Parts: sequence; C-alpha cells; structure tokens
Amino acid sequence: MTEQFKVDQQLVFAILNGKVSTAINRKLYRNFRQNGIDITPEQWTILLALWEKDGVPQQELCNATFKDKPSMTRLIDNMERQHLVVRISDKNDRRTNLIHLTKTGRELEGRAFKIANITLEEALSGLTTDELKIAQEVLKKIFTSIKD
Repeated sequence: MTEQFKVDQQLVFAILNGKVSTAINRKLYRNFRQNGIDITPEQWTILLALWEKDGVPQQELCNATFKDKPSMTRLIDNMERQHLVVRISDKNDRRTNLIHLTKTGRELEGRAFKIANITLEEALSGLTTDELKIAQEVLKKIFTSIKD
C-alpha cells in the first residue's frame, strides 16, 4: 500500500465516520441560532419528514431519519415542549401515536429552509458542478451498498 493511498484511506474513513456531517451540523446549528431558530439539526431532519408528510407514526420518522426509537422519543418529547409537534392517538389503533406539526412547526418551514440552504451553499462553496455530481454519485453508491 502506498503512502498516498493511506492518506486517501484516512480521508475516506473521516468522511464515512461522520466528520463532514458533524461539521455541517455544527454550522447548521450555529446558523439556526444566529437567525433566531431554536432547533437542532436532529430536529431539522424530523421537521423535514413532517413537512413532506404530516401525521405519521413515530416508527415512520425513525425509518426516515435513521434514528432509533429511544432517540426519536427523546427528540419528539423535546419538540413537544417547544410546541413544534404534538402526539395524537391514531383513531384506527389507539396504541399508536401519530406525530403532527403544530402551527408553530408549520410556520418554521420557510425560514428554516432558507437557513439550511445557506448552510449547504457555504459547505459546498468552492466545488464545481462536476465535482458535486461525482461526490453525490459516489456517496449514493456507498450508502446503497451498506444501508439496511
């Protein structure tokens, strides 16, 4: 194995073990705070799923965000305290709670998307369109090969 490959391998593992996503999440968190939006990047992923499809079981949010049930329960509890979401019993199955956006949660969509898009632009600045396409294709292949 050449020295150059070892350096590249370290970079690949740094990317795959979450250093890039952690850095982007930190930046997103700071950008939200600086713009008066009191949500975390984890809450952002839940809101994204609910803005796409509101009133879903907690398990569906777990699947959409790759979070386990205990983490999702904690996140939903916090989001309820912030009046972003509410749990409502499913009329067809009282054992299941459906997660719904509140008015506050719905009203956050436009502002939060604007800040998230700015953050993404900051993260991707300096990359060409071709580089972005290649990166997207490579990451999609990696994800497809290892997702459960």
